[in-house]
Amino acid sequence: MKFSERIRKKADPVWEKSHQHPFVQGIGNGTLDIEAFKFYMCQDYKYLIEYSKVIALGTVLAKDLDTMSGFAKSLDETLNFEMDLHRQYAEHLGISRDELESTVPGPVTLAYSSNMLAEAQKGSLAALIAAILPCAWSYHEIGLELAKKPGALEHEQYGEWVKMYSSDEFGSIGKWLIEKLDELAEGCTETELNDLEAIFLNTSRYEYMFWDMAYKREGWPV
Repeated sequence: MKFSERIRKKADPVWEKSHQHPFVQGIGNGTLDIEAFKFYMCQDYKYLIEYSKVIALGTVLAKDLDTMSGFAKSLDETLNFEMDLHRQYAEHLGISRDELESTVPGPVTLAYSSNMLAEAQKGSLAALIAAILPCAWSYHEIGLELAKKPGALEHEQYGEWVKMYSSDEFGSIGKWLIEKLDELAEGCTETELNDLEAIFLNTSRYEYMFWDMAYKREGWPV
């Protein structure tokens, strides 16, 4: 069994909860409260800024040019493709660029992004990938599943979101990270693999918490 298969199986109960979360299902069914989606878009925009910093650190930690190139491509896709969708959505939803930029990261957003950065700064490329992989991998899985729902791809508010995350272009990011993690895991001890598994599980849990935060529109307590 490849290491990626091992950790995906281990995290399956958490991923299934994310896949079935009413926020995610509401996107696919077109029933999600638009105010919850607006809240999500603003928080996710701030999250993606920090996510991009982690990807940039991957380029620094890479040991060869091919790996550097892979992270550079992922960084470009995130900064100039995924975040552009957020800006387009924001405009469509009446959210100004200034409002996006001035969004205060909520507790879950801050904790999640801080956790990723902390793992990345420990100096292990494998740990860095384990920390960001649940986002890239699970979003593509969710996109593919939602794309099967009748009308999901054509929905006025959420169709473009489903199209992007179900696309081959977005899926290629996660595929590359999976392959790179499997490659790096081949030289690890069982103790090191357990540590990587724990990182992957933690960020998988943060993914669920992010969906839940957005659904409830949870910010900082007053």
